[in-house]
Amino acid sequence: MSDTQAAPIPQRQNLAPLLVPLAVGALIAVGLGVYGRVHTPTGYAVGPAGFSGPLAMKTWLTTGAFALALVQVFSALVMWGRIKLDAPWIATLHRWSGRAAFLLTVPVAFHCLYALGAQFDVPRVMVHSLLGCFFYGVFVAKMLALPKRGLPGWALPVLGGLTFTVLTGLWLTSALWFFTTIGITL
Repeated sequence: MSDTQAAPIPQRQNLAPLLVPLAVGALIAVGLGVYGRVHTPTGYAVGPAGFSGPLAMKTWLTTGAFALALVQVFSALVMWGRIKLDAPWIATLHRWSGRAAFLLTVPVAFHCLYALGAQFDVPRVMVHSLLGCFFYGVFVAKMLALPKRGLPGWALPVLGGLTFTVLTGLWLTSALWFFTTIGITL
């Protein structure tokens, strides 16, 4: 570079479009945590139709959501050009696998919050409770950020990656624990 040429000025990224999604997501996460702590657990919330009990139901629904989250990661990598695949249907697969994964988590979360509450006495359960609240906060932030224009290019991949990572943590602290402690049962 010569003395007369100036170094390129880095462009500042506009983070303003992320403020509302992140704030709402944080409120959701904190709100769920507070509800989970102040609500008196009922011990029962969702009938485990077709399952031997609520833990088996939660385990299998979480496993289904986790499997669909793997589809989400694969389809996102294809959509972002990280995996080369001529698949015009990949965006549809991404949207519907995400919707299905989310729907599988709803009865699990309802049972966890309503029947059990947020618990902090056992480390695994404490981590699971915190991850559950964080999952819904990150998910809401990602959904609210999707239609926003002017987001930094890293915003959606980071929010999607966080959503996947937290769901992985939830699966590890619940379903994997169930499978290794109780066994594989319906």
